Amino acid sequence: MQQILVVCAWNFRGLPGRLRPSAVAVAGFFGVVLVFVAVLSIQQGFSAVMADTGSNDVAIVGGNNSPLDDNALHAIGQAPGVAQGANGPLVMGTFIASAQIPTRSSGLLGSVNFRGVGAGISGVWPKFHIVRGRLFKPGLDEIIVGRKAERLFKGLSLGDTFNWNHHAWKVVGIFADGGGIRESEIWTDVGQLQAAYNAINQYANAYVRLTSPEAFPAFKQALEHNPRLSITAVQESTNFRQTARGLSTVITLIGGIITLLMAIGAVFGAINILYSNIANRMQDIATLRALGFARLPILCAMMLEGVALGLCGGGAGVLVAYLVFNGYQASTLGNGALVAFNFAVTPGLIVTALVLAVVMGFIGGLFPALRAARLPVAQALRET
Repeated sequence: MQQILVVCAWNFRGLPGRLRPSAVAVAGFFGVVLVFVAVLSIQQGFSAVMADTGSNDVAIVGGNNSPLDDNALHAIGQAPGVAQGANGPLVMGTFIASAQIPTRSSGLLGSVNFRGVGAGISGVWPKFHIVRGRLFKPGLDEIIVGRKAERLFKGLSLGDTFNWNHHAWKVVGIFADGGGIRESEIWTDVGQLQAAYNAINQYANAYVRLTSPEAFPAFKQALEHNPRLSITAVQESTNFRQTARGLSTVITLIGGIITLLMAIGAVFGAINILYSNIANRMQDIATLRALGFARLPILCAMMLEGVALGLCGGGAGVLVAYLVFNGYQASTLGNGALVAFNFAVTPGLIVTALVLAVVMGFIGGLFPALRAARLPVAQALRET
């Protein structure tokens, strides 16, 4: 152990003399970690938006190849496990259309979910609240806009008029919904949107507040075994988790491939640099061996140099990624429309990135370290 400490101290004291090649190795590790954190922060941010949307005690009920109607909503409200509000069962039918609006960033058209909702929004989605303006009035062409949709699209600020499907929809409020995916939507009275699309008494699905998450199995069984209904029920959290899983898998796969290719390049670069550093110090290493230092201290010192370079590059990459990307707002397609989300450089992602940097540094230093430890003393002294 004493020899390991002495050789490591000697090796690190010599780093200023190897500053330029060492900086090249650090830059390689820096680039790998920066790209790794940047790509996966997209996945983390999108998954967080989906997690903020889904709730275990809310069920989504949809028709099998046909829309729901008022009779179906009434039957759903009579199922076991449905929570009760001041005006009866907490069941809300929704109608969804898609609108095309220019985005603020590029001016190109982007899809936005245009959702018709009924009374009792807060009962079904308790995180919902108006942050500016007021709620729309039933029977009027009035809309409320999610706060993320307001930032994402042009012409959706409070007081603006949004012309779509031969109607002039006036923005009367901006709403929040706990940071979830619905904040990227436009809402209006469900009856008004049904009339605009000639779909009276047709609902895309129904959202149901349950008494507890444990009530869902009985609720689902009662509805799906009702011979008068042809519907499917799923927990809201499960629905959004499945939606997020597909995109998360794609992002993780792409990020993994890019990171792997860059990591291979950075590791080989570090190997070449450390091999060169050892070649320039053959006489010093041979002298240490001649003085009685064992192979293990020399092996540890050279490997720790690679790990230290990896940590320096990885730490810098994580810091820059956090400062640049954490909280950065972007958008992607989700459920057929643009969804706004923020990049998220989470503590778990930071730890994973630093572990990656250590592994790259370890591999980059391993083979040069083995060469240094196996260096024949007499041959090294003669060659230098």
